[in-house]
Amino acid sequence: MGGFERYLTLWVAVCIVVGTALGHIFPALFARLGGMEVARVNLPVAVLIWLMIIPMLLKVDFGAMRQVGQHWRGIGVTLFINWAVKPFSMALLGWFFLRHVFAAWLPAGQIDSYMAGLILLAAAPCTAMVFVWSNLCRGDANFTLSQVALNDAIMVLAFAPLVALLLGLSSITVPWATLVLSVTLYILIPIGLAAGLRHWLLACGGPERLQGVLHRLGPISLSALLLMLVLLFGFQGRQIIEQPLVIAILAVPILLQVYFNAGLAYLLNRRLGVAHCVAGPSALIGASNFFELAVAAAVSLFGVHSGAALATVVGVLIEVPVMLTVVAIVNRSRRWYDAGVVPRP
Repeated sequence: MGGFERYLTLWVAVCIVVGTALGHIFPALFARLGGMEVARVNLPVAVLIWLMIIPMLLKVDFGAMRQVGQHWRGIGVTLFINWAVKPFSMALLGWFFLRHVFAAWLPAGQIDSYMAGLILLAAAPCTAMVFVWSNLCRGDANFTLSQVALNDAIMVLAFAPLVALLLGLSSITVPWATLVLSVTLYILIPIGLAAGLRHWLLACGGPERLQGVLHRLGPISLSALLLMLVLLFGFQGRQIIEQPLVIAILAVPILLQVYFNAGLAYLLNRRLGVAHCVAGPSALIGASNFFELAVAAAVSLFGVHSGAALATVVGVLIEVPVMLTVVAIVNRSRRWYDAGVVPRP
């Protein structure tokens, strides 16, 4: 990683502070930005998310799904965590903490919205930041690539029905038209554009040209991420300053589900005899979230000032530092992990 990427946590923290302060000082400006919508899609957020995720999706070779069989145990564990455990565990944790343990400290009219934000956050497996986490734990690059490609393909079909199911189970009305529009805007179109552009670059100039474009687009993608953080925390600036207890309460189920899912994936991989270079990224992919999609969907479905948007923003707030602690645990436990692994054919 370059120097800028190496200090990403610092830049994220700076943008969070700056955005929160600006939102508190200039609420009218951010209200106007929040009102720039077409069909409930916030245009500034949509543009920044496209600028952020399309360059990152260019790294994904969907042909890598042919390699799935090489690491079928690790991929099986991650898919199980991503689609059968994480969304449902988040819904359960949200129900337990928001509707029962901390219900008296939360505004009653916002609890459903907070629940929706947590569900949106957990229903989308991480795409963009996975490559960073895998690199930090010296993960197998082919496994990471094939897992991301497979997850993205599944997400196209599974995200909307899964979110609708969990929102329904939580007694939250599902605005199907807006949900389908969010999937189209933030999954289908970016994946289609990135896959088409990748194919064209490879056809015209080969891998060297693709790498050159990725190198030039990298700063754009990271800059869009940081600007989006300023914008999102600006939208929620007043709430964050005036309701720190709400932020802390929302962080509880998010933190628990990250460590629970990472630990479960890590232990299942060890039990199945998976190499550490696969188990590490498997645990990290299983624990992290596609927060860009979650934020965009929450804004589209419930609005920029909603409790759902705030819950997804809290996910952004803790994603980087928490995932770095998971990386540290994975790296420091390697000797213990390898001692208990019995390689299997």
